[in-house]
Amino acid sequence: MFTHRQIWQAIDTIAERSHMSTSALAKKAGLDATSFNKSKRISPDGRKRWPTTESLARVLEASSTRLDEFVAILVGAGADSMPVKTIPLIGLAQAGAGGFFDDAGFPVGGSWDEIGFPGVQDENAYALEITGNSMEPVYRNGDIVIVSPNSQPRRGDRVVARTRAGEVLAKVLERQTAKTVDLSSFNPEHPTISLPLEEVAWIARIVWVSQ
Repeated sequence: MFTHRQIWQAIDTIAERSHMSTSALAKKAGLDATSFNKSKRISPDGRKRWPTTESLARVLEASSTRLDEFVAILVGAGADSMPVKTIPLIGLAQAGAGGFFDDAGFPVGGSWDEIGFPGVQDENAYALEITGNSMEPVYRNGDIVIVSPNSQPRRGDRVVARTRAGEVLAKVLERQTAKTVDLSSFNPEHPTISLPLEEVAWIARIVWVSQ
């Protein structure tokens, strides 16, 4: 959605607006003080290094920056006419009911609310409002996650999974084999779940979170 330069420039802008250096902002966000150093934004072999979704969420919280403010900063950092796309929105618990998804995990039906979100490229993207505490402290009750059903989830990705029984889970994909899927929670009070693959209807990758 946004370029490497835009993301890092937005972090620099947030630090400046908060009257902090990027090192001070990183420390306030609970990260290593060198996390946002310019020398770390490109690896020694020339590959671009990107801040993680979790570190960005911590920066927004530490600087009291709303998601819409962060997006505005990103757009101001040089995005070319970033369109706002209207995407479906539903509560995580409500998503377990029938009629909201097709067999492939794409949103269907007319019972969704809608929100505007800029730069969404997946035409089937949708938003879910988190309920419960199994993803704390990264996702909290009331957070909204943007889900991309056309993005292939990989090990370590934050995902939404729906079982054939209708349960919808926001978890971390720990492992997927030919027979099982292991899903973990950030909250240590919630153990890793191992599900037979045939009991999983679909898994979709979380690409953004509004906190």
